[in-house]
Amino acid sequence: MKCVFPVFSARFYIFFLIGTPPFNSKMQTIKCVVVGDGAVGKTCLLISYTTNKFPSEYVPTVFDNYAVTVMIGGEPYTLGLFDTAGQEDYDRLRPLSYPQTDVFLVCFSVVSPSSFENVKEKWVPEITHHCQKTPFLLVGTQIDLRDDNGTVEKLAKNKQKPITFEQGEKLAKELKAVKYVECSALTQKGLKNVFDEAILAALEPPEPVKKRKCTIFRAQG
Repeated sequence: MKCVFPVFSARFYIFFLIGTPPFNSKMQTIKCVVVGDGAVGKTCLLISYTTNKFPSEYVPTVFDNYAVTVMIGGEPYTLGLFDTAGQEDYDRLRPLSYPQTDVFLVCFSVVSPSSFENVKEKWVPEITHHCQKTPFLLVGTQIDLRDDNGTVEKLAKNKQKPITFEQGEKLAKELKAVKYVECSALTQKGLKNVFDEAILAALEPPEPVKKRKCTIFRAQG
C-alpha cells in the first residue's frame, strides 16, 4: 500500500507516493545527486527520507540510487535520488553519476567543521566544473548533534564549535547556492523540507545571469 503525504508550496501542490516502481518511462524524471564528505550522513539522509527508517550502522557508499514518485500539479514525476561516495578513492568514479543532474544537494555535517570547509574547497568546485549551470542546495546534516554534550565537548577540545545556521546561510550566499537548508536524518527534523526545496530548485532553476561582453580597448597614440 502506498503512503501518500502532501507538501504545500506557493508554487506547487506536491504529493509523495512512497513504494511506487522507480523510473517509470512514462514519467518525467527529476535527477537529484547528493555529494559531500564521507560520514556526514548522506546515505542516512536518503534512507530516512525514502523508508522512514534510520540505518543502524555506517557503511561507506560506492554508489547507490533510490526513487520516489512525486505528483506535481497532477502530473507524475520520478524523483531519482543518487547517493555518492565522498572518499578520495572515488574522485574519478563519482562524476560518472553527474550527467543530466537537475539539482545537487551539497552536504556537510554541522558538527564537522572540516566537512563544512570542504564544501567550498572541494564539492562546489567539483560539481560546477562538471555541471556549471545545474542548481544546488547547501545542506547541513546531523543537526541533532548540535546539542549533544559529548559531541560539543569533543569539538571544544580541538577549539571548535558546531556550525551555526547563520554560517551555513552565509556560505550558501557566497557560493551562490539556491538555498541553505538543514536537517536531522535521525529525528527527521527538516528532512522533508530538504527534498521539497530540491524539487522546487530543479523545476524552477534561477534565471541565468546575462553574460558580460568582453570588450577590448586599443590604446591610442
